[in-house]
Amino acid sequence: MLFLKNKGPGVWLTLVVVLLAGACGEQGPAPVTKKKKAPLQQAGRLAVVPDKAYTGAYIDFGDTEDSVTLEALENFEQLAGKHQAVIGFSSYWGKQTFPQKALDIIYAYGAVALIYWNPWGKPYYEERTTDPFQLPDIASGKWDHYIDLWAGEAKKFGRPILVSWGLEMNGSWFPWSGFFFGAGKAIPGTNPVKYEGPEMFKKAYRHVVDRARAAGADNIIWVFHPNNTSDPNEPWNRMANYYPGDRYVDWLGLSAYGQQYPQYGWVGFQTVLPDYYNEICSITPDKPFILAEWGIGEFPKSGSKAEWIAEAFKRFPVDFPRLKAAVFWHERWQNGDLSYSNLRVNSSEAALKAYRQGVADSYWLDSPVFTEKKKGDKQ
Repeated sequence: MLFLKNKGPGVWLTLVVVLLAGACGEQGPAPVTKKKKAPLQQAGRLAVVPDKAYTGAYIDFGDTEDSVTLEALENFEQLAGKHQAVIGFSSYWGKQTFPQKALDIIYAYGAVALIYWNPWGKPYYEERTTDPFQLPDIASGKWDHYIDLWAGEAKKFGRPILVSWGLEMNGSWFPWSGFFFGAGKAIPGTNPVKYEGPEMFKKAYRHVVDRARAAGADNIIWVFHPNNTSDPNEPWNRMANYYPGDRYVDWLGLSAYGQQYPQYGWVGFQTVLPDYYNEICSITPDKPFILAEWGIGEFPKSGSKAEWIAEAFKRFPVDFPRLKAAVFWHERWQNGDLSYSNLRVNSSEAALKAYRQGVADSYWLDSPVFTEKKKGDKQ
């Protein structure tokens, strides 16, 4: 996430947002005419379609990742050559609001939202260890009024919403990370041993889900969303230790990126996803999997972004049978050292071609599919 996240452990970079769609070096496709998708007025359960996955994107929604516009969605569709079934964006506890406007735009466009619901107060930048929304306070009920408000508005909205609460908790860059709440300190008398940091996160996560369900927001699809790599990379900080249980999770998710900054080396797709996909899927046998964030920067001196994207699209249907959606991180920013990180699909002509060819495959569903929702059903 631009400005808010460095996408990597132990790094501090002040990021300056660059929102010029026509920034130098970026390529655009020839105009295409496509029939607009119908708005999602009513919907049942979001279907998990056998042998298919939903295509999705986060699309340069500003420095707080929540300035969703219909123009941005339509422009990205023009770039990608395909309508998007899932649109990702952020919602912050610090704003104490429900993102009604963003949801209205996304569903008018004909997609389902993936909301990164972050327990984060201003200023929204990484590696800030103090925050108003501390996990113990959340778990003890201090913020129940806001949870109830948000969940009540979600219930009124009615349509399916994917929600990733407290994402990348196995890192050390967000103030809700287990790292800041006891980390790997063993809890006496637990067998197998449990650790203070992960257990506190689980307690807060369960409390949020319980409150939302008590408010009747059964249209929320809860996504458990760690980072692919854990920081620190120690046994106590493995993603399984943060898993709150099958009752509290509907979909499994991961963030998984290739190279994002000039000073870091190239990371092949084989290193980025397969082992971590197997790790998270080993936690529970039958939950669908969403690649909740994925992408790569344009660094031609290090490696070919186009080839990396082409390999990912080639392997998705073959090696990841539980993959049911993927959200590409389409963003460009300037780093503190004045270098650029360009993760946009059109960072080069070759990258855009690889993305368009990959997403054009019939494996990728361009619209959400719904099944009838019966009384008492949850998403």
